[in-house]
Amino acid sequence: MRLRALALAVALAAGAAGVHAGAQVEEPLALAVRTALSAAVKRAAPPPTLPFDSPAEQAEYFRWLNAMSQHLQRRLSEGQVRIEFLQTLWYESRRAGLAPELVLGLVQVESGFKKYAISSAGARGYMQVMPFWTRSIGDGEPARLFHMQTNLRFGCVILRHYLDLEKGDLFLALGRYNGSRGRAEYPNLVLGARKQWEAALAGGAAPLSAGPKGVQVMVPASPAPAGPASRPQRIIVAPGGASWPSVSDR
Repeated sequence: MRLRALALAVALAAGAAGVHAGAQVEEPLALAVRTALSAAVKRAAPPPTLPFDSPAEQAEYFRWLNAMSQHLQRRLSEGQVRIEFLQTLWYESRRAGLAPELVLGLVQVESGFKKYAISSAGARGYMQVMPFWTRSIGDGEPARLFHMQTNLRFGCVILRHYLDLEKGDLFLALGRYNGSRGRAEYPNLVLGARKQWEAALAGGAAPLSAGPKGVQVMVPASPAPAGPASRPQRIIVAPGGASWPSVSDR
């Protein structure tokens, strides 16, 4: 309880300045949809190991991780935290069938990569998830939305739900995520931010902002052995199946 109170105090002290979140609208959910979404947000921790499908896929992942880490290091200056955040975001976005660069763009617009951000509407964390979602499809504990893995899990599952609801129309799904469906400002911001991350992957974008140089993640010389993986819930993890070092408040 003390840790939860402290997290909330930090968030409120930071205020809503700089947060571009809107207010996801609480809508009635059919029982089948509620059940599916509830199942999708359970078991928040990724499995400790999942093999790459091929050495080429492993190499591509580490290229992505290097590029994204360099682009993000001035916003998340602590290397261990940054790498774990990127690893988790990759896992959650791929699990939900979303492009990691899209999710990075959404986080950039929604919270500016502030873990304890709270919008004026009460949306919380990296992906600015509204607390009603924890009651609707979670365990009813909004404070858990300040937990990195949980926040990214909820955010990706919700965006996937909206994409399905809008029959794949990303523009409308982003508007619904922000509570501004049909208006162009928010989708354009997220899609513009996504282009920055895509450019960073291609080697043509400057880092986001200043901070100490973080860790570099190199493509390993001996890729992990390939093996079966469920789709679309494939996970890319560290070489040899090891997970990255964890931080205590993940």
